Amino acid sequence: MATAAAKGHETPLIVLVAGEASGDLLGGALLEALRAQWPTARFAGIGGARMRAQGLECWHDIGELSVMGLAEVLYHLPRLLHLRRGLIARLLQQRPALTIGIDAPDFNLGLERKLKRAGLRTVHYVSPSIWAWREKRAAQIGHCADRVLCLFPMEPPIYARHGVDARFVGHPLADRFDHRPLDRASARRQLDIADSARLLALLPGSRHGELKQLLPSFLDAAMRLRARDDALQVVIPAASASLRTQIEQSLANWPVQARIIDRQADTLLQAADAALLASGTATLEAALARCPMVVGYRIAPLTHFIVTRLGLLQTTRYSLPNILAGRDLVPELMQDACTGERLASALATLLYEPGAAAAQRDAFPALHAALRAPLGCGAAVTAAQAMSDLVGPAP
Repeated sequence: MATAAAKGHETPLIVLVAGEASGDLLGGALLEALRAQWPTARFAGIGGARMRAQGLECWHDIGELSVMGLAEVLYHLPRLLHLRRGLIARLLQQRPALTIGIDAPDFNLGLERKLKRAGLRTVHYVSPSIWAWREKRAAQIGHCADRVLCLFPMEPPIYARHGVDARFVGHPLADRFDHRPLDRASARRQLDIADSARLLALLPGSRHGELKQLLPSFLDAAMRLRARDDALQVVIPAASASLRTQIEQSLANWPVQARIIDRQADTLLQAADAALLASGTATLEAALARCPMVVGYRIAPLTHFIVTRLGLLQTTRYSLPNILAGRDLVPELMQDACTGERLASALATLLYEPGAAAAQRDAFPALHAALRAPLGCGAAVTAAQAMSDLVGPAP
């Protein structure tokens, strides 16, 4: 059956489904670009405040999908499955010109698969990390989405090996740092840090489970460094009030002088001489802020045993700067190597041997360039253009 756009409708229905706060951020920017391309289109689906501000007709709020943690997911699973069944029925009845799943693969890929089987056009925006976990998922994702829009340039070639149409559209963080002056002095003034101070940023993750696993080792490393240099300033950004409370409780058990700030991670990374970070998006932010870094990470021993024993892990590098660079650009200390002693030793090299920090800083601009949208017009506009032929010509 033809889609609305193929029938020549002048007001195509474009549905967007985001499942968490980061998806709402991506969706808001994408909606702005889509509305510029199809000013008469109707946009509906699941989103948050940013997507509603761009004109989304919100069938469900993003909070209904924002569930984290295994126990919480299991508790809410019947409700989520019911919500998805109702959404599928609605979309099969209304037959939108295009449905765009924004990240949230556990929810969106199942939705997209049903719609694609029914002859509806689907796009998945933000590829799961197939370069790290089970590359064969690429073929399965191809059964769900007519096109996958990727934030990293190494992802489309992986999909191509499985016959899946995937396009690199650029990373929104590259856009954000393009418009954020890299001014260390200004960043320090915002944080009330003296220009002459030696500053270490600690970013042990944005989830409570990550903090529980990593913060003790990170604080141990900071304690060892301050024993060597009691003038070293240590600052930890807290992404939420509950995370701040958890950090404060941990600090009570460690003789470390550290200051907690609310959010402002980008500013802190621009101000810092070096950073100790959990593996994840924060490492990309540090590279874009030109902040030398050491990366540490640890998962539960049983989980680590399972993923290594079953061969689920596809990469020998874990941090995004190293994966993008294709070499060991920044130190990675994972699992049993993620100890206070080893983290402190790697950080000391960056803090007290200028050549080591300079080598990282000199390599970061190339990573920034690699993440910019290929058309030079920003990730959201490029993403909108990358799906234009699926919707049909603009009315």
